[in-house]
Amino acid sequence: MTTPGVVRPTVVALRRYPVKSMGGEALHSVELDARGLVGDRWYAVEDEDGRFASGKDSRRFRRRDAVFEHAACTTDSGEVVVSSGAGTWTVGDAVLDAELSTVMEAAVRVLPEAGVGHQDQGAVSLVGTATLAWCAERWSVDADPRRLRVNVVVDTDEPFVEETWVGRSLTLGSVVLRVVERVPRCRMVDVAQDGTSAEGSLLKHLGAERDLCLAVYADVETPGVLAVGDPLHLA
Repeated sequence: MTTPGVVRPTVVALRRYPVKSMGGEALHSVELDARGLVGDRWYAVEDEDGRFASGKDSRRFRRRDAVFEHAACTTDSGEVVVSSGAGTWTVGDAVLDAELSTVMEAAVRVLPEAGVGHQDQGAVSLVGTATLAWCAERWSVDADPRRLRVNVVVDTDEPFVEETWVGRSLTLGSVVLRVVERVPRCRMVDVAQDGTSAEGSLLKHLGAERDLCLAVYADVETPGVLAVGDPLHLA
């Protein structure tokens, strides 16, 4: 286990999802503000009832699996571009909304965050490499972090050590995060998405052995810039 003040884990991957539930983008570095990674889940596919396209149904979400056939990335000029096998469009273009409405068989639009936040229970999600390796070995599943849609992957040598950081602060680059809770999982982890095949049921095993939880949420205590290779200091 990493002891307080010792530099051991480092950031090995960063991922941002410009449009909620769509495929995302790998980053070398990223700015964080109080909300999380700047631009992360800033847009969502919203229907006329104000519910967001997702892989599940709830008060906030409506299951629309066609959303997973699309990926979003941010251009150097700051525009968000959505692509699928049918083409590429810029967010804000009415043609994109028309395309999504067709494939989702409902009137939808890609809209920026407004009254209802697009984030779930935390600003930033984080998982350790040892946790992913443990899941892959124990359950013989594809433990690609993209199945979890996490923002930050850190190199660790003890499975689930990140869960012991709940209530503590982490310094990564110029950013300070405070780990707040474990991440509860749903059927999203078993949906082929973001370039993954989703081989093997994660959700079944998580329900049996891990209280349906995998990875942790953190809030941003000190905004700044985070980059791959940054060491993690645990306070």
